[in-house]
Amino acid sequence: MKSEIKKLVTSLELLPHPEGGFYKEVYRSASVIPKDALAADFSGDRNYCTSIYFLLTSENFSAFHRIKQDEIWHFYGGSSLSVHVIDEDGVYTEHKVGMNFSNGEKPQLVVPAGCWFASSVSKKDSYAFVGCTVAPGFDFDDFELATRTALTAVYPSHKSIIYRLTRQ
Repeated sequence: MKSEIKKLVTSLELLPHPEGGFYKEVYRSASVIPKDALAADFSGDRNYCTSIYFLLTSENFSAFHRIKQDEIWHFYGGSSLSVHVIDEDGVYTEHKVGMNFSNGEKPQLVVPAGCWFASSVSKKDSYAFVGCTVAPGFDFDDFELATRTALTAVYPSHKSIIYRLTRQ
């Protein structure tokens, strides 16, 4: 399994992602949406759309974070991925992204803008290879990594999952 992961990282030139896992941007639209056409909390112009490859292993996780845009997850291969979402009303949901339809998995998932979310591979010694599409296009100015203390203070009933999927 490790050789398969190494092959994906090498072949696709994936880089370590700040929230965990590996990624590579594969698309950024040439056209942009001007800042004045976006919500006030955007810091500048944004491309229409961006997409990345994202690889996560069972030995790692993608820590809770949120962005200002909807994010669409697409399943490509490996084991299914759990995407853990705390919505703006504080409701926690675990979504399964994968191809085992009889087990409730779906090959695509939309995480709405502003929701806190994290992801993990539940199958031991495995990986999930997915893609993520963001519109308006992703910019690190729109990315907020959660701290364990701050997120637990807002959502104390979700302390267990927050502690498991944060690093500080």
